[in-house]
Amino acid sequence: MNSYIKRYILLAVIFIASGFGLRAQNKMQYSLQQLIDSAVSKNHLVSIKEWQLQEKTSKLKEDAIKRYPSVTLGGNYQYNFSLGDLNIPAGAIGSVTTNAGTNQLLPAEDTKMQVGQHANYSTEVSLYQPLLQQPKIKTGLDIDRLDIARAEKEKIKMVRELKLGVQKLYYGIMITQKQYEEATNRLELAQAKLADVESATAAGKAIASNLAGLYALVAEEEQNVLKLDILLQDYNRELANIANIQDNTVISLQPLDTTAMSVQTIASVEIYTNTMAANTDLQIARLDQEKAILGIKAVRRSNLPDIGLIAGYYYQKGNPILPTSSPYIGINLRWNLQDIFTNHEIKYQRESQLKQAEHQLAYQQQQVRSNLEKAYRKVNQNQALMRVAQKALRYRHEELKVQQDKQGSGLAIKSTLLEVKANVAKAEADFYAARLSCLLAFAELENLAGH
Repeated sequence: MNSYIKRYILLAVIFIASGFGLRAQNKMQYSLQQLIDSAVSKNHLVSIKEWQLQEKTSKLKEDAIKRYPSVTLGGNYQYNFSLGDLNIPAGAIGSVTTNAGTNQLLPAEDTKMQVGQHANYSTEVSLYQPLLQQPKIKTGLDIDRLDIARAEKEKIKMVRELKLGVQKLYYGIMITQKQYEEATNRLELAQAKLADVESATAAGKAIASNLAGLYALVAEEEQNVLKLDILLQDYNRELANIANIQDNTVISLQPLDTTAMSVQTIASVEIYTNTMAANTDLQIARLDQEKAILGIKAVRRSNLPDIGLIAGYYYQKGNPILPTSSPYIGINLRWNLQDIFTNHEIKYQRESQLKQAEHQLAYQQQQVRSNLEKAYRKVNQNQALMRVAQKALRYRHEELKVQQDKQGSGLAIKSTLLEVKANVAKAEADFYAARLSCLLAFAELENLAGH
């Protein structure tokens, strides 16, 4: 008896201490949609995906600029401390006959002159328009667009997984709360039975040995209550973490109206499998396959030489030999013949990547179909469980009404009524769990089907 009292007092102290701890924290009530919105808007991985989308969009714009002419501006200034000399010997150019009939050498004598100026500067503007590289640039742009599409699908997948994760925790907490209520009723029933036997023992109508089993039963029910309380704390902490809610905030979930929860009528499994093309995993696998195909096309186009149109204008001052200004236009050719050999190996690598992408797509189709059929079966199974649980709950309510009528007439003892109430609480928990499990299974099915 003393050990039971000590245990009961210790459990009460734990509950009271927990109550003081909760009052020291902020308690906020959230709906399921509020938790989903908070998880999506504050998730760091989703933010990373959004910045990756901006990065890839900027890269697409950067690569698109390469289709247009590139303009290069250049300038040069040079100071020459020593200028070159141009020496022309007398008569180097030839001679002419003068009016007097004599020959005049050109030049008449050795001539020495400085070439250029100490200060020499030049400026140039040139324009290059690639021609044969346009197909390769276009292929690169197509790959950039696929990268953007893939990042978008990854973000959609991440958001869907976040929503499903919040739903699992939310419904898990709701189910555990009902189970906690049931365990509390069971504990109250065990305590009432123990009190009845203790009274009977004190009156000499029962032996003390009967108390040991009841003490153990009360301890077991206390243990169940404590386990469910710990599980609720873990669920709440995990939900607060995934929804990015402050550490000092205690989440209180808005109660769900189970009577308003209608069971969805699902279509045939064939309809879901026929529309599973919207599944994000399959879409990502298809994009990877398309990217591998474009990679092979880009390698083939890399074998073409780089031929482009070049034009510009050159101006210089300080060198009298060169023209002061000179506009020009022409065709430029660059062709690294080594690329022909390296591209052969790169093409083999890209073909290997394509085979990997094809197998990955086939694997994802197999996995999605299998998971979708499994989720479909789970919906039907949970609907069947819910119908049975609803029937059991109706009978338990009828049993409770009978016991309450007996209690009112003085024909029933308190422990019997508590046992019926505990059975009703269990039936309610089973029905509630089946209904929420059905909703969660349907959410998984919709997520797999890409709805």
